[in-house]
Amino acid sequence: MILLAVILIFTVFPFYYAILTSFESGSELFTVEYWFSSFDLANYRSVLSQESFLQSIWNSVFVSFSTVVIAMAFGLTAAYALGRVQFRGRGAVLMIVLSVSMFPQVAVLSGLFEVIRAMNLYNDPLALIFSYTIFTLPFTVWILTTFMRQLPKELEEAAIVDGASPLTTLFRVFIPLMWPAMATTGLLAFIAAWNEFLFALTFTLTNSERTVPVAIALITGGSQHELPWGNLMAASVIVTVPLVVLVLIFQRRIVSGLTAGAVKG
Repeated sequence: MILLAVILIFTVFPFYYAILTSFESGSELFTVEYWFSSFDLANYRSVLSQESFLQSIWNSVFVSFSTVVIAMAFGLTAAYALGRVQFRGRGAVLMIVLSVSMFPQVAVLSGLFEVIRAMNLYNDPLALIFSYTIFTLPFTVWILTTFMRQLPKELEEAAIVDGASPLTTLFRVFIPLMWPAMATTGLLAFIAAWNEFLFALTFTLTNSERTVPVAIALITGGSQHELPWGNLMAASVIVTVPLVVLVLIFQRRIVSGLTAGAVKG
């Protein structure tokens, strides 16, 4: 119990202190306190009054949601082929997919930048969707393939006997049974795209195209010597709360999906 309490404090305290700081202003920011002594919403009003910050939230929602949709569409069809269809080299393909997911972002940054420029997508949210899909698709395929292999073969055979095509079998038989895995991979892909910083900083240039992580990093004070901690903490809380809510809503499906992958992988 003591160890659990230490782990809980260690993981939750940074977010708790960010919330605490977001309600402070002026000299209160430089006073170390561990309980709420004020409830000033000035930092939240200041952040939300910036049109560029609201635009960055919309950009993050658009980019993250689009990444999830594309990754799930390609991931489901690839997982069906890798999990249910027998062909030579299937294991090698899965190993390649898994190894691609291990690539550090900085290793492919320069090459990907040239691809983005060649596609004329620089400073365009589509550049982020394209680059995020490259990194979210491998683990999406891996998790969905692992889950797809667990599904009873009799279901597929019954669908074939009834005259169902592979796509009909995938969408009408398998997908309704794969909601835990789809919720897990979709949420993980959404969080990865929502928090990504390096590509967003490199591939976007203007405030109208930036996403939330870059927008928060570029929040400045009244002078070059001022670091607006209150605004930074308020902005961090605003963009973190939706993720926490999503995780709490889908926590059971996330656990069941990850556990299924661990057991059968």
